[in-house]
Amino acid sequence: MDIYTIIFLALAVFIFLRLRNVLGQRTGNERPPPFDRTARNTLQGAPDNNVVPMPGKVIDQAPLAPSSDVAPPSDRWKDLAEPDTALAQGLDAIAARDSSFDPRHFLSGARGAYEMIVLAFANGDRRALRDLLSSEVYESFDAVIRDREKHEQKTETRFVSIDKAELVGAELRDRAAQLTVRFVSQMVSVTRDKTGTIVDGNPDKVADITDIWTFARDTTSRDPNWKLVGTGSAH
Repeated sequence: MDIYTIIFLALAVFIFLRLRNVLGQRTGNERPPPFDRTARNTLQGAPDNNVVPMPGKVIDQAPLAPSSDVAPPSDRWKDLAEPDTALAQGLDAIAARDSSFDPRHFLSGARGAYEMIVLAFANGDRRALRDLLSSEVYESFDAVIRDREKHEQKTETRFVSIDKAELVGAELRDRAAQLTVRFVSQMVSVTRDKTGTIVDGNPDKVADITDIWTFARDTTSRDPNWKLVGTGSAH
């Protein structure tokens, strides 16, 4: 072997050792190279220009609608409405539109609203009434208040008790839920003129009062409050 052959062999061995140190050896534990987008979509059967949804991303999917043939439990409105009555069907319709609807919670709030409205009306508190009444009912209440002011009369009302507040009607009209409540209460009410003379009522007599009031709420609104939209009395 001539000197040039020996030099070339030595260089080849040197280069081989350098590459081995830089690249290392395969051990069987190396991670596979990542797929590019084209390869990933092809393997999963998707076209190149689509994003393949990953497993578990169900939060991005629309919730499944409840089956229409699943009947509500027969005791769903226990102590509120008998099954298969117009009242129960109305409650079902409202609950189907508004998942947060709770008629028992509503009745609790309605009792408080009833007392607040009656007292605000007696005291001529227009600010409180405006927040609790629809515009139509407010106008009729305000007309009575203006008439009392014109004749310089004042009304004094005191609740003795609210004996009952029960649902007697429920209806869904387009987006508006309407609930009608029968209130049975005892109160003392008297109206006096500017001289203190009684013009209506009796300060010493507890009267039994039955009112039929209808409240409404837009089920698509973020406002959870109901407003009084109709009033009536039972004799």
